[in-house]
Amino acid sequence: MGRIAYVNGLYLPHEQAMVHVEDRGYQFGDSVYEVCEINAGALIDEARHLARLKRSLGELRIAMPLSEAALPFVLRQVMRRNRVKDGYVYLQVTRGVAPREHSFPTPAVRPSLVVTARSIDPSKGAAAAEKGIAAISQPDIRWGRPDIKTTDLLPNVLARQAAKEKGAYEAWLIDADGMVTEGAATNAWIVDHNNVIVTRHVDNGILSGVTRGTLLDLIRKEGLQVQERRFSLAEAKEAREAFITGATTLVMPVVSLDGEPVGDGRPGPLATRLRALFHKIAERSV
Repeated sequence: MGRIAYVNGLYLPHEQAMVHVEDRGYQFGDSVYEVCEINAGALIDEARHLARLKRSLGELRIAMPLSEAALPFVLRQVMRRNRVKDGYVYLQVTRGVAPREHSFPTPAVRPSLVVTARSIDPSKGAAAAEKGIAAISQPDIRWGRPDIKTTDLLPNVLARQAAKEKGAYEAWLIDADGMVTEGAATNAWIVDHNNVIVTRHVDNGILSGVTRGTLLDLIRKEGLQVQERRFSLAEAKEAREAFITGATTLVMPVVSLDGEPVGDGRPGPLATRLRALFHKIAERSV
C-alpha cells in the first residue's frame, strides 16, 4: 500500500497529492506548519502542537483551515491510512490560492491544508543518541520572527546543508552578539559545570519548541536546576554537556561543536537520562 496524503478535503495517493501553482505557500512561503511525533501509535504532545499552530496562524492572520474537532480527526486518519506506528505527522496550512500579488487577497480565500505522515525506525534515533551527534555554528541570518513556525526556511536549509558538508547533523545559529539562538531545526541546550541545564528564553528570536516545553516540565519534575537565558558559543564549547530537542529528535546529545569535543566527547548523563524519561511525561493521545 502506497502513502496517502490529505489535500484540501481529499485523501489521495502521494503521487496525486498536489496544490495549485498559485497557492501562496508555494509562491511566497505564506504558510505555517507543524510536525507531531507518533510513538507506539499515539500522537505526542498534540494539544501543544495545535496550540502553537493556532498562534502561528493568528500572527499571520490566516484562518484555521478546519474546526478544532475536525483537524485532529484528519491527523488520525492520515496516520492510520499510512499505518504509522512510529514516525511523525506533518501538517501545513497556507493562506490559500489567489493571483500572485504580495498583499493579502481580498476578499480572503479559503486556506489550504496538506497533511502527510511518515514512518521512522525508532532504533535509529536510539543508536544516534548512544553515540551523540556533531554540530557546527553558523550565523543566524533568518528573518526577525522565527517564533512563528512558517515554511519560509531557506536560511535553515542553508545552515543544515553547511552542517552536512562538514559531517555534522545540526547547525547552531549565532546572533550578532555571539549568542546561540537555536538549531536550524531544533532547540539548543547546554549543561554548565554546576550541572545547571541552560536553554535560551522564549522571545521573538527562537521557536517555542513543543518538545522544549515538555522537557522543561520534566526537568522541573525531576528537581533539576534549569535556567532560561542567553548563552554564548564560547560558553557552549566549554559546557559539560550539550544537546538538542525537537519532535523528530527528542533529546539528542551533542558531543562535538565546530569540530571540538563537548565535555568528554560522549553523550552526557543528564541528556541520556532526560531522553529515557521523555515519553513518560509527554502527553499521549490516540
